[in-house]
Order: sequence, then structure tokens, then C-alpha cells
Amino acid sequence: MDFTRPLVRGRLVRRYKRFLADVILDDGREVTAHCPNPGAMLGLAEPGAAIWLEPAPSGRKLGFGWRLVELGDGHLAGIDTGVPNRIVAEALAEGRVPALAGYAAVRPEVRYGERSRVDFLLTGPDLPDAYLEVKNVHLRREGTVAEFPDCVTARGARHLREMAEMVAAGHRAVTLYVVQRTDCTALRLAADLDPGYAAAFAAARAAGVEAAVHATTIERRGVRLAGPLPLAP
Repeated sequence: MDFTRPLVRGRLVRRYKRFLADVILDDGREVTAHCPNPGAMLGLAEPGAAIWLEPAPSGRKLGFGWRLVELGDGHLAGIDTGVPNRIVAEALAEGRVPALAGYAAVRPEVRYGERSRVDFLLTGPDLPDAYLEVKNVHLRREGTVAEFPDCVTARGARHLREMAEMVAAGHRAVTLYVVQRTDCTALRLAADLDPGYAAAFAAARAAGVEAAVHATTIERRGVRLAGPLPLAP
């Protein structure tokens, strides 16, 4: 996935009301950008952080959208929670998700469970339907291990329970965690931040829900799904 316009660099002044960020661009302009991330963004929204913005199409209320954060040592993190679904869709079309190889058709946003939509439903000859949920990951607190979630997500726990129901009905169910930062080598659950999600994850795994983790390649020109990463204990 390539960004549609070249990114411009700036320094974060503050992030507020979840979806707004005041930024001083490197050319001295002060702008307010859209922050496409409703989460806590722990460690990624510190005042003074070097960030990258994408100019918005004409007619938009805000002239920029926040896309990347510099992490140091040349590493980057993507903060747009809409990106993982887009790059997973590209990777599925190109056959670059080993855990989901062999499926002939991929449909996005399919209703399932009581009141949910699965991110992707994969179907193919002689294969059980695969219900795929994609999760955005960008929290790292120590070492090179990414963590999920970065705040309480009752919705995420509900999805895990509904995915377990799909397995009970004879289908496959896979949760794919996309690590949207380039300085991590594994993923673990942040059970201290959301014990409810950790419990739901353990129950879903016991019920047959599969978990996959993938890294990303992040550059100023765009983001691409990279290879698998392990789950850390």
C-alpha cells in the first residue's frame, strides 16, 4: 500500500479529542491534522515526537492526516488503524499469508455472529471457510516485543468469542495481528492492560481459534505486510 501523496515531516505539539493533532511542520507552519486512531497510542503521541503527515485531498476539513511516527535508529511506526486491513487485503490477493494459502476467494466485511462483521471471509475448494479478523498492533514497552491491546477492548473480546463459535460450527477462524512498527520481533498479550481480552484469547485458542502475527515493512512511501512473527509467552 503506497501513500497517495508524499509525506511531510513535523513535530507533534499535542494529540487531543482522540482524532486531532496539532503539529509544527519542519517548514514552520502550524497545522491541525486528523489522527486516524481512536486508541491509547501509548508511547507514540508524546509532545515533540517526530511524525509524518500525508496532505489531504482538496475539500477536506483538515489539510493533513497523521501517518507515521519516528522511533529512533531508523525505525518507524504506523498509527493509522485502517492500514492493516488494506495491506492484509493486498497480501491475501498476492498469496503472501502462509497460514491462509489456497483460498480462491476473499470477501471483506461479511456479517457473522450476532452483531459483528468479520474483516475477511475466505472460501475455496475443499477447504473450510476461514473467518479472518485483523488487529492493529503498535504498542511496545520493553525489549523488542510488541503487545496487544494497548487499552481495554470489550469489542475485541467479543470478536474472539464469536470466532470460537465459528470453529464450533465447523469453520476456521483466524486472528491476524499486524505489528505496525519496525522495531519488534515478537508479540505477546498485554494482560495487565486488559485481562478480559487475555482471558478471551486463551479461551478462543483452546476452542480452536488460530492466531497469526505478521511484521510490516514501513517506509515513507507506504506500508506492506511482511513475514510472520512468533507469539511470545
